[in-house]
Amino acid sequence: MFTLIFFFLLLNIPLLVTRSIHPRCFWRIKQNEDKDEDLMTDCAFPVKAVLLSVDKDYFNQILNVKTRKKNYHFALALAFTMDEVNRNTDLLPNMSLVFDFPEDGCMSTSQLETLIHFSEQNSANPPNYVCVEEMNCAVLLTGPEWEKSLRLQKIIDLYRSQKVLQLTYGPFHPILSDNEQFPYLYQMAPKDTSLALAMISFIVHFSWNWIGLAISDNDQGVQFLSYLRREMEKNTVCFAFVNMITVDIHLYMSRTEVYYNQIMTSTTNVVIIYGNTDSTLELSFRMWESLRIQRLWVTTSQWDFTTSTSYFTLDSFYGTLAFVHNHAVIYGFKRFVHRTLNLLKYSDNYLARLEWMEFNCEVSVSNSKTLKNSLSNATLEWLIEQTFEMAFSDNSYDLYNAVYAVAHAIHGMLFQRMSNLEKDNGKGHNSHCLELNSFLRKTHFTNPVGERVNMNQKEKLQAAYDIFYLLNFPHGLGIKVKIGKFSPDFPQGQQLLLSEDMIEWTTGSRQMPPSVCSVDCGMAACCFDCSPCPENEISNETNMDQCVRCPEDKYANTEKNHCIHKAVLFLSYDDPLGMMLALMAFCFSVFTVLALGVFVKHHNTPIVKANNRTLSYILLVSLLFCFLCSFFFIGRPNSATCILQQITFGLVFTMDVSTVLAKTITVVMAFKVTVNEGIMRHFLVSGAPKHIIPISILIQIILCAIWLGIYPPYVDIDVHSEHGHIIIVCNKGSTTAFYCVLAYHASLALGTFIVAFLARNLPDIFNEAKFLTFSMLLFCSVWVTFLPVYQSIKGKFLVAVEVFSIVASSGGLLGCIFIPKCYIILLRPERNSLQKLREKTSS
Repeated sequence: MFTLIFFFLLLNIPLLVTRSIHPRCFWRIKQNEDKDEDLMTDCAFPVKAVLLSVDKDYFNQILNVKTRKKNYHFALALAFTMDEVNRNTDLLPNMSLVFDFPEDGCMSTSQLETLIHFSEQNSANPPNYVCVEEMNCAVLLTGPEWEKSLRLQKIIDLYRSQKVLQLTYGPFHPILSDNEQFPYLYQMAPKDTSLALAMISFIVHFSWNWIGLAISDNDQGVQFLSYLRREMEKNTVCFAFVNMITVDIHLYMSRTEVYYNQIMTSTTNVVIIYGNTDSTLELSFRMWESLRIQRLWVTTSQWDFTTSTSYFTLDSFYGTLAFVHNHAVIYGFKRFVHRTLNLLKYSDNYLARLEWMEFNCEVSVSNSKTLKNSLSNATLEWLIEQTFEMAFSDNSYDLYNAVYAVAHAIHGMLFQRMSNLEKDNGKGHNSHCLELNSFLRKTHFTNPVGERVNMNQKEKLQAAYDIFYLLNFPHGLGIKVKIGKFSPDFPQGQQLLLSEDMIEWTTGSRQMPPSVCSVDCGMAACCFDCSPCPENEISNETNMDQCVRCPEDKYANTEKNHCIHKAVLFLSYDDPLGMMLALMAFCFSVFTVLALGVFVKHHNTPIVKANNRTLSYILLVSLLFCFLCSFFFIGRPNSATCILQQITFGLVFTMDVSTVLAKTITVVMAFKVTVNEGIMRHFLVSGAPKHIIPISILIQIILCAIWLGIYPPYVDIDVHSEHGHIIIVCNKGSTTAFYCVLAYHASLALGTFIVAFLARNLPDIFNEAKFLTFSMLLFCSVWVTFLPVYQSIKGKFLVAVEVFSIVASSGGLLGCIFIPKCYIILLRPERNSLQKLREKTSS
């Protein structure tokens, strides 16, 4: 058994897939004026089961004498279905279904109420009861308005002596599904509990979150509102407004302007319409469309009528989106109508006005220009000449299933009677109704188009929906195109299926108009507060959920709608700051070379000899390297310059400070020799102070090697320090190693400063102890100031401060130690002699 079921499903897969993706297109023509009789929307049919076969021209006779009414297509659909049932000899053999159709059109519920009351007062048979020839049970098909069906059922319940089975072909309503309260009433329409989910899924698909709602102010409207709110909260969709249209006509007239202003002042482009068409809500909808309010109306199949307005804009996004119950196509309807009606009296033009006509979408695509650009009488003639199939609406399809349900119930009842040889025994029509009702409640079957029908109200499944886009053209022409489908039984995320090709053909674009909330939307969760984007974030559209952050190499413009490439900055020679520092370093380098030249040229003079020529030469050379290493900090950094600037800085400054320390120790020892010629003289003659320089440099080399081995300097890109710029700098790598190098410099400088300070008052005209003390004081001051400044600035100014500290501290040593000596050598040569030295010493 399982194998057969699986094989059957496998064979039906291609059919199911084709049905789900095949586009469906319809058209119809409506009269340009609405007549008074069109306002009648309820249409009831008493159904009879006669024991004799009806004449083949029965439906021809009963339909051809009737006037043309708005709901005439219900009578045609009912006649077609009954004809199909009567032709099926296996379903009701030797029996036929017929219905009553008054000369003035559909039988209204008020007419049925009068008829039932008259039958009760005169103890007559119930409507459609005929002795011998008919089944002794009244069956009514009512619709499409559920309120009228409910009212009629309550009237019937007043007459306990009568039992009437009522099948409604209008929209499903939970009130009518109460089997205990209404045991003889059946709803043919599927449940609409998934309608809110279908609509919200469609809305979320197009990123809408700001929608309007217009519903009837009754139980049905309130229930739909609760379903809708539940789905909206799950998807962060909010109401721009909720128009609860009162059903009282007098109260409605006083609030018409309020309802209109709510739509006109709202910023939403999408409005959901839900309610009965035979109500004040329909009056509002017709008025809004006639006033050319451009909105995208989202509604149900009840609202797929073509309005009489001739307003139309080519490639307009605005129209009506109808969620129609998904059901199979019933073929042969138009052929039946042509065979039944008097074609001399009813033309194809009239048939096109009765109901939607289905045609091939490929025809519509090939003739889209004709359809959209040449809407004239010639176009209408072209449409009428095409081969179309009249389509069943939701209500007509439910009417179709209702007739088959009655036929199957009667078939089951008769089959059991024949099997058990039961007889009526004069129990009357109530017993027949009870028996037929018992069979009807258990009836489930597959209709001729292959869809399951279950009359058990508790087991009704949720409806699937076809989504149609409806457009109204001039001359009363309406076009309805299927653009998608919603199936609640599919997994979440796969329930909505849309055809972008059909959307593009219908609207001219794959994109729908936006419908998002604005700054004036209040406190709704889905609303935007229209706040500007944060720093370095942009949004090139309004009402975005979040801003887009610019890449690291770009920054947001002032309008926050574009990202602009950042300018690359570094301490370059073109920069005024870099140019000034480079000029300072160059000038001090020149001064250092000149001082070295003076010392070399006058190397035999007493002042040069007294201040230790070798150490002076070493100090001048190291100072020259200090000035030149500044150029490693200026210009576009690369890996080599980043390493060289820090390593060179560490080594040459170590040489500077250690040389000054050696000179200071030499001066102190020179004066101590005169006091004690023992050990001090030995150290001075042996040149021990000069060994301080290589030892100090060796220690610094070890520190730099560790620095390079652990975390060397590298090129870094700073994108945050300066807005709109990318600053390329040399990252120190290991900050700890960098501060260790500075700490080592500080310890040498502090030791040199202490020794020089102790020797500041030593006599001798050539004594440089005071100058050494002042130079080290200046040196230490520069680098003590450098540390807090270094921590507080970033970018190229950090590099500039470091270069300035190098140049300033080195310039301080050059100026304090060598400028006075060069002044004496060049400008006061008379003081550069041993005689002056002795005079100064003796004094």
